[in-house]
Parts: sequence; structure tokens; C-alpha cells
Amino acid sequence: MSPPITLDIAPFLSEKSQLWKACGIRGLFPLEHIPGMISLLAGRPNTSTFPFDSITMKLKPTLAGMPAASGDEDPFTISLEEDELNEALQCVPPLPTRLMRAEQWLEKFQSHVHKRVPDASWDVTVGSGSQDLMYKACEALISDGDHILLETPVSLHSASWYKTPGTLGFLAALPGTLVEVRADSEGLNPANLETILLNWETTHPGKPYPKLLYTIPSGSNPTGASIPEHRKIEVLKLAKKYNFLILEDDAYAFVYYGPEGQQARSYFALELEVNGEMGRVVRFDSFSKVLSSGMRLGYMTASPRLSTVVSMITSNTNLQPSSLAQVMAYALLSRWGPEGFLAHCAGVAAFYRARRDVFERVARKHLSGLAEWTSPIAGMFLYIKLLVHPDGRDADSEEIVRVKAVSKGVLAVPGTAFMPLGGATPFLRVSFSLIEEDKADEACRRLREAILEARAEAVAAASKNA
Repeated sequence: MSPPITLDIAPFLSEKSQLWKACGIRGLFPLEHIPGMISLLAGRPNTSTFPFDSITMKLKPTLAGMPAASGDEDPFTISLEEDELNEALQCVPPLPTRLMRAEQWLEKFQSHVHKRVPDASWDVTVGSGSQDLMYKACEALISDGDHILLETPVSLHSASWYKTPGTLGFLAALPGTLVEVRADSEGLNPANLETILLNWETTHPGKPYPKLLYTIPSGSNPTGASIPEHRKIEVLKLAKKYNFLILEDDAYAFVYYGPEGQQARSYFALELEVNGEMGRVVRFDSFSKVLSSGMRLGYMTASPRLSTVVSMITSNTNLQPSSLAQVMAYALLSRWGPEGFLAHCAGVAAFYRARRDVFERVARKHLSGLAEWTSPIAGMFLYIKLLVHPDGRDADSEEIVRVKAVSKGVLAVPGTAFMPLGGATPFLRVSFSLIEEDKADEACRRLREAILEARAEAVAAASKNA
């Protein structure tokens, strides 16, 4: 068996990535820890002026997978005081810090979850949410003339029902060209991906092959689909054959509530086994779905060369993720340990499974014969196909949602908001994460009225044209 190869990511880096340089002041901070050094570097505020004496976090006993308390320790209370609190409230805290230990904890966690031995091919970088890291990674990778393969339909956290169709946040502002790869009820379809690549020189004469593939493999937003492992294996093989990177946006990985023991391994976990190489997968995880969306913390697992560029971009833009949020997260995660965190995630997933079941029950009650969908095994969404035309043709959900549904007092996201290149689609996305059963029942009843109104108009139009 050939030894594993570590992919050289340098050829994938954008021209602009070379322009980012480490912040001069921050580059000197490690020298502060030389014994006897007197530092006049940073204009940090003096922590004695901060008005906070302590911060106490009370944990909910439900959902949380708490370990047994040791001695008099309260397993549901975490306090930040004195030096620990000052570190959390300070910008550019002194090293070594709990912030560094948070990244070290996450590296051990990634190794534990994805069965990847810690080595020089990967490390973990914390950011202000996974989208912050995705933007910076794309900034570091995409040059003018590059092509980006995009699982479609897709949400990049910016599509809104009232926005111009085809606008997908920061990717629309970057110089690359988006190429849609159609997904289905099982997520990204490797057959569709292979067709695009096999015909590339015909459809894109003189253009370089795509550099990146962006995909949401678990509980995809908007479709709710989760790609099975056998498909991931085919995608990985295509990535090696056609030499592109995989951006694995797996924010819903820990909101899996499908059959026990059947969750597909990640691209990050599979790449060495499938391709005998490391470094082609750039993985993004988020705490937003399982700890707090307002903490704005995510982490990227990637080649250290890419991580270095992303960190340089951070040091020159938003400087750093929130110290307080990182210290809070680390205090909790170090208390729980990997198994405690995973137990908490299992409780979160069970919560959303129950929400899915309730919503699907009332949706079947009101929408049977008027709509269809695939039941998700992860995430927070149903992607519903509207059945409007009597001859079976696809309807356009845009007007039905924006006009008819809104007039009846119910909001959903029309599928066109998730199409990178725009275009009509009969789908709409609904979220079941927040809504209670009585409101869900009424929402589906109102949506039924909107569909029936559209169907009546379609029948009348068909009769008129007959």
C-alpha cells in the first residue's frame, strides 16, 4: 500500500491570498513571553477598568450530557472570575491562553469524531461563525476566472424570500463563476457532477476545470437531504481525478436524528481511506445549531497553509473571534469532554426529530395531494414540492409564496432563492425548528389555501387553452 500523500494546497490559493500579511503588531506578541521582556506593544485597555466582576453561566439540566460532579462542584454552574474573566474580556489576550486551548480541544475532538490522527496535514482555526471562515477561505482560494461547483439548490446563509433570485451572499461578490450541480432527495448527485466534468472541455472550451466544490452534506439547507456514504466516496474520487477541493459545510452534522449507527462519515474522515491522500477537504463546523447561534463561533479544519492565510485575513479585518465567546465555549466543552458534548448534541437532535415529526403530521393532514417532500434525517427544514398543474407540469413557487401565501398570513422561502443562477422551481422551504404544533397546523392550513387558489387558476387556464 502506498504511503498517504499530503496535498500541496499552494496551487489552489488565489492571487489575492499573497497580498495578505500578518499584522505587524500581533506578530510581535509571542515575544512578550521571553523571560525578563518588558512590553510596550499593545494598546490594550487595562482590565481594571472593566465593570464586570464575574460571569456565571447556569446550564440547563435538560439536553446537556453532564458528567458526574466531582466533590462539591455544581455540574450545572460555570463561573468566570479574576484572571480567567479578564482574559475573556481582553482583546488579544496574553499567551498561552484558553483560546489556544480551545483550538487544541477542537483538534482532539475532530480526531476523536472523524478518526483522523493528528498530523501536519490539518489543523483547526476558530472563527466568528462558520460563515466567517467560509468567506475568508473563499477569499484565499478564488481568483478571477476560477469556476466553483455549487450543490444546487443551496443556501449560503443569505438567501431570503424577498431578495433578488440567484443572490447567494458573498459568493456573488467574489470573482469566480458559479456552476450548478443538481442535488436530489439524497443530496449531491455524483452522477450529475461527473457529467459536468466529463463534458467540461465542450461546455467550457478553453476554461480551467473547477477549483472548488461547495456542499452541505448533512440536513442540507434548503432541501433537508443528507448524502449517503457511498455517494461521498464517488465525490471524493472525482475530486482527486479532476483535482478540485471540497468545501464541506457541515453545520447540521450534529443535528442527525436518522437511524442509529447509520450516519455517513464525513468527507474529512473518508478522504484518506478513499483516495490515499490528505488535505483536499476543507471542513467547516458550527456551534450555532447546538450551543448558541448568538455566540458566533465556528471552526475550520483544513491544511495549515490555508489556515495561515485565513488567520492573516482575520488579523487584518475583525482581528479575532470574540474572546468571551471562546472562553465560555471552552469552559463548557472542557467540563463536558467530547462524550459529554456528543451526548448534548444527541439531545438536541432528538428535540428536532420530535419537531420534524409534529410538522410532518400536520403537513400531511393539510397538504396531502397538494405537495410532496422527502422526510429529512438531519437539520431543520422540509423542502416541499407544490403540486399545482393538473397535467403534472411543475409550477413556479415564487408567486404562490410571495403573493398568495403572504396574503393568507404565512411565510416560507420560495425555491428560487436557493438557485445560484436563478430560475423557476416548484419547491419552497419551511423551517420547523421554532414553530409550535398549533401554529404549524394553522400555517399548513393557510398554505393549503394558497395552493388550492393557485391550482384553481391553473385549471381555469388549462380549460381556457383547451
